[in-house]
Amino acid sequence: MILFLMSAFFSGTETALMSLNRYKLKHLSKKNKGAKLAMQLLQKPDRLIGVILIGNNLVNILITQLATYLGFRLGGSAGVAIATGLLTLALLVFAEVTPKTIAALRSEQIALPASYIYVVMLKFAYPLVWVINIIANTVVRLVGVDPNVTDNQSLSPEELKTVVNEASGLIPENHQDMLMRVLDMESTTVEDIMIPRTDISGIDLADDWNDIEEQILRSNFTRLLMYRGSINNIVGFLHLRRILPLFHEGKMDRERFENLISPAHFTPEGVPLTQQLINFQDERRRMSLVVDEYGDIQGLVTLEDILEEIVGQFSTSPANFDYEAKVNEDGSIWIEGAMHIRDINRQLNMELPTDGAKTINGLVTEELGQIPTPGTSILINDYPMEIRKTQNNVIKTLILYPRINDHKRTEETE
Repeated sequence: MILFLMSAFFSGTETALMSLNRYKLKHLSKKNKGAKLAMQLLQKPDRLIGVILIGNNLVNILITQLATYLGFRLGGSAGVAIATGLLTLALLVFAEVTPKTIAALRSEQIALPASYIYVVMLKFAYPLVWVINIIANTVVRLVGVDPNVTDNQSLSPEELKTVVNEASGLIPENHQDMLMRVLDMESTTVEDIMIPRTDISGIDLADDWNDIEEQILRSNFTRLLMYRGSINNIVGFLHLRRILPLFHEGKMDRERFENLISPAHFTPEGVPLTQQLINFQDERRRMSLVVDEYGDIQGLVTLEDILEEIVGQFSTSPANFDYEAKVNEDGSIWIEGAMHIRDINRQLNMELPTDGAKTINGLVTEELGQIPTPGTSILINDYPMEIRKTQNNVIKTLILYPRINDHKRTEETE
């Protein structure tokens, strides 16, 4: 019985130690000595496996010899055969399958206490383990494997997403959403979230001074874009906080106004959001103009845009959402042409393609291969769409209908 328990111990603890979550173990090692010892043992897996197998094989050999002796004494050659069969069954059930199953399900509870025992065993059996490992590592090298090279245990972004999804019961849903968005930022560029050039509002310094003053007083923004003649001729940005005191004191004129303009910052359209966030932090800026490979202005990205990618929309007013996408009673949705496809997918739980055009206007135009006219219908990813209004060669509004496959499945269910 004692030998069976020892065999079960070696088999079970081997499975338990190898089943430990390395990241959880690293966290536990900061406050649990058993976890710290287990982590040290797993850093040299060849030594750990060596001492486990030495102990397990010695015990199993003793069990086999004892069973053979007892079988021969009780029944001769037939007794040996019977003893061998019963021993094999007993070892499989009580010394292999059962302890390993329990160990796989309770790896921490078994592995951490066992680490104390293996540390002591390794000290006494180290010379024998060392010799065996030299022989084993030589054989391993002969088959083309370097025993000193272990698999990289770091996780890729996709693997981290899987971990976050699997931890849904342990992490609040809003925290989980934010973590997923942070992981998506590396594959998202400023082009994906920028305010399109057509939607950028600014002040043309070539306008009459009275018109400029009126635009400033009516502006809803704290930072104003300044250009001269054309949006491609950017002068810079101006913070209202710097000029309002001069307005109140009646000391504002065109010369002072232009002297307060700060130079604009430009960023390429393919910069990942993570890098752009670092750029904003390093340069202490809150907005940047997005340019293409030819230096032409494509849009505007702000710090708030990037933060909203992580925490969601700051505004709690439903009016902002209704203005962009209005869901009708029949399931159809009125959408602005300038609305980003990523926002549509996120807000409306859709699956429109995002690998090409960034706005629904661009997507429809690309699919049609021409500027659409009101009344034109198109099917994209099984989503029927109907253009309702166009202006200046762009789609202003369209109707997006429920996905065809989803509609069919609903009817079949009913």
